[in-house]
Amino acid sequence: MFSNLDEVVLDALSLFERGKIPILPFEKWQNPLVLGSGNAIVVGRLLFEDQDAYFADESTYKQIVSRYNNRISQAIIISASGGKDAVRTARALGQWGIGAWLLTNTADAPASEYIDPTHVFVFPKNREPYTYNVSTYMGMLLSKTHEDSAALKKFIKETVTSQIPDTFGQYDAFYFIIPPQFILLKELFLTKFDELFGSMVSARVFTLEQSKHARTLVPSDTECFISFGEENTLFGNEKNRFHISLPENAEYAALRAIGYYVIGRIQKQHPPYFKDNIVAYAKIASELFGEHITPIVE
Repeated sequence: MFSNLDEVVLDALSLFERGKIPILPFEKWQNPLVLGSGNAIVVGRLLFEDQDAYFADESTYKQIVSRYNNRISQAIIISASGGKDAVRTARALGQWGIGAWLLTNTADAPASEYIDPTHVFVFPKNREPYTYNVSTYMGMLLSKTHEDSAALKKFIKETVTSQIPDTFGQYDAFYFIIPPQFILLKELFLTKFDELFGSMVSARVFTLEQSKHARTLVPSDTECFISFGEENTLFGNEKNRFHISLPENAEYAALRAIGYYVIGRIQKQHPPYFKDNIVAYAKIASELFGEHITPIVE
């Protein structure tokens, strides 16, 4: 019933081989307020990293608008479901006279009730377990980076898979070393470990330069070091080091997909913590957000 994360990554890349991705009008968005919860606001930072923009989540958007209200005339809400906090945010923006745009994966997103229909962009998505959000945000990233999803899927299957050992199950901690230009992906990887493993398997994510600053002062024989792109010859026990290649000219969608694929392979080699608990958690989340949330998102 529940696929592992690596399988979902490949399915998402297959989707974008044939799925049409909306073209986003970045040229229209000058000094926008970018809003999202959890992974969504991280994706927002990736999309707008080369623009002057304000960023806020469900807890900070009121303060940001209050502080910069004379500079903000438009806002972009990023929400896969277009529900939950996105509804409250969209309603508030309308009351404040701030023009809103919505990036979502839901054609009838509840938040769209408060937004001009021409300002709603609906991206393709697959049927996936709740919280995975692989295809949802991958389409948004591809709309910016224009990476070739078919070539990326081929690279993962032909190169990355062969670099993954069958010994991940012996580790209770993982240390990702990523290229410095991708540091904004750090939070996405850490969040995915939280969602899949909770406190059962820990994760850390740094660049090589960051790793030089006492991150490995306390050693552990059960911590696995995985470097992406640039090989790690410095940190961790040599027998616990593994290297994952990146495609030439890789951008955010590539490293996100490859990083998630590797996490999925870690998931396969550990007990099914996520699968054993997602049904119960979906019930809790439904109560928390006041709407029906299913373990599988259609």
